[in-house]
Amino acid sequence: MNDLHLNLKAEYFDAIKDGSKLFEYRRCTPYWIKRLVGKEFGRVFIKRGYPAHGDMDRTLVRAWAGYEVQTITHPHFGPDPVEVFAIRVGGVL
Repeated sequence: MNDLHLNLKAEYFDAIKDGSKLFEYRRCTPYWIKRLVGKEFGRVFIKRGYPAHGDMDRTLVRAWAGYEVQTITHPHFGPDPVEVFAIRVGGVL
């Protein structure tokens, strides 16, 4: 089974690591629709930036727990509400 790899900014990576962020958001674009809809993954690799291969201090591994579609407002996506894939990243492998 394939793995999903997500590269994040430090603030979001750290929030997932300390347990205060349970979802990672990706806009519902054709790119993410093709990558996520109808797919199952074994694990999710959450990376702080683009770490060197094997740098596990900057990599979290979570069991795939699916996603849900949500409508949110977030500064990263602009002032208007947007539809996103909310990928569950709170669980531990």
